[in-house]
Amino acid sequence: MLSIAPAPTIYLHTGSTDMRKSFDGLSGIIRGIFDADPCDGSLFLFVNKRRDRIKALWWDGDGYVLWYKRLEGGTFETLASRNGEERVRIDSTQLAMILGGVRLESVRRRKRMHRAI
Repeated sequence: MLSIAPAPTIYLHTGSTDMRKSFDGLSGIIRGIFDADPCDGSLFLFVNKRRDRIKALWWDGDGYVLWYKRLEGGTFETLASRNGEERVRIDSTQLAMILGGVRLESVRRRKRMHRAI
């Protein structure tokens, strides 16, 4: 489907997260550990220690939206940051692969031109 709206910036938390955290707890991680504003329109992803659950927090302009997925079998892939940060920026294609169970290390991207923003 063609989407006209710009895609949000997507951040994946590299550590494990207590899945009992809800809106306030996850936004506290974003403010404290990420040193970011949870209301900036970015999508923030959190995975638990066993990697079988994922939560996504997003500010839609007038309130938080929280998505939660629990796998009945298998795990989600997490990424390590190269410079030791607690978050990794990913794109929508990588998010789709993580949710679809594709191993990101085995995927090789073709060269594309990217304009500096």
